[in-house]
Amino acid sequence: MARWFYSLVWYLALPLVLLRLKRRARQAPAYGERVAERFGDVSARDDRPLWIHAVSVGETVAIAPLVTLLLEREPDLPILITTMTPTGAERVRSLFPERVQHLYCPYDLPHALARFLKRIKPRALIVVETELWPNMVAACKRRKVPVLLANARLSARSAKGYAKFSALTRPMLNNLSLVVAQNQTDGARFVSLGLPNQNLVVTGSVKFDISVPDQARIDAEVLKRQWGSERPVLVAGSTHDGEETKLLDLLSQLQKKIPDLLLVLVPRHPERFEAVNQLAKERGMNVCRRSESQPTADTQVYLGDTMGDLLMLYATADLAFVGGSLIERGGHNPLEPAALAKPVIMGEHVFNFAVICEALAQAGGLLQVDSDAALEQQCLSVLKDPQKAAQLGSAAAAFVQENQGALERLYQQVESVCLKDRS
Repeated sequence: MARWFYSLVWYLALPLVLLRLKRRARQAPAYGERVAERFGDVSARDDRPLWIHAVSVGETVAIAPLVTLLLEREPDLPILITTMTPTGAERVRSLFPERVQHLYCPYDLPHALARFLKRIKPRALIVVETELWPNMVAACKRRKVPVLLANARLSARSAKGYAKFSALTRPMLNNLSLVVAQNQTDGARFVSLGLPNQNLVVTGSVKFDISVPDQARIDAEVLKRQWGSERPVLVAGSTHDGEETKLLDLLSQLQKKIPDLLLVLVPRHPERFEAVNQLAKERGMNVCRRSESQPTADTQVYLGDTMGDLLMLYATADLAFVGGSLIERGGHNPLEPAALAKPVIMGEHVFNFAVICEALAQAGGLLQVDSDAALEQQCLSVLKDPQKAAQLGSAAAAFVQENQGALERLYQQVESVCLKDRS
């Protein structure tokens, strides 16, 4: 009954959902494309693909090592990845241009999911991290499609939200074949919400199994020569509205003591590139957009407005700030700059990566700040002390290396749950 009311609310809210989609398409035209896929209107196929759902860029990047491993070990396995965002779609295309198909995931509407599953006929569904939907899970259960939640995480805040709708949450979790959690704390939250204990496995986070391409390091060195190899560089990745203003103000303050400091600014969402560009220009700063020109020694702000380059840009850093943490967004993945042996700094709002951030800080690879003044002070202390920066970076890289191995453990669970029937 609870799911019936949930579905009714979805149908009643559909005009608002479509209106929001139309508004987003004004800023990012890709939102207006392939809309039929969001209602399950896709081409039929008979190859029974492994369906992987990764809501956006972060989840796509997180699951990419598993997809790569599957392609290596199961060369005949068809793989379909769905996302909800165009940026996620673009990342799928850039990472796997030939062997993996991309579609937009249907909305959590019974008729859309029924149409989608009838035409796709997936052998199993892997959901990445937290993107669980009641009708999606129920529809798979009805069609005997195993559902595995991979690299699962559940913050205390999200758990409280799920608990408010236990009539929906408990049956949904009971219908999952397996939850492969990043850590015991998150796993315990799933169990407390209704997941059967025997359906939980803790493997660690596959985000530790980062492989830094040699080309990323080469491209970073080329870029550094363009703006001046000796210049100190602060890279701010995955930033959100409200953070860029703080970071540009920070740059102005830091340049009083480090005049040649360069800020590399990489907003999380492409539709905000132009707004951030204007924000920097309004302050009279010399801005260079990566998509338009090469930086020079006079560049003060280098705007990373291209997709798929964040890891390379982190490789140019003397200090890496990870966004979504100065505001109540919950923070983004600090392990990418850590794997590059870069000192990492974040704000206090890291509930999306609470366990990882706490452990990284205890290992000596992450600095956390709770005010603008503290952010300025810590940035200054690292940027003016190469030895401190090197120690922080070494500790960060060691932390990543010590925690690797979750990918193989996750693959074994996927093999047992999702690939039992190879026919």
